[in-house]
Amino acid sequence: MGDGLKEAQARAEARFQKQQKAAQEGAEANAEREAQARAVEARTSRLRSLRLAKEATDKEAEGKRKEAEAQAKTKAAAAKKKRAT
Repeated sequence: MGDGLKEAQARAEARFQKQQKAAQEGAEANAEREAQARAVEARTSRLRSLRLAKEATDKEAEGKRKEAEAQAKTKAAAAKKKRAT
């Protein structure tokens, strides 16, 4: 009977160790997934800020370009009017 009890204890211990190992591996996998998600979020945030900065710069440059074109048209119209008189 003592051998049967020892075998049952050994099986129970092996099962427990297997469950502990599976739980630890699961926790490690979750931590890795979370770290990857944080890295993706950080990259996305960085790229978003770069895109918004570029869009703001482009919009400002477009405004300056249109202003310069308007001034050039005004000067050209004034010069044409002056020549006509």
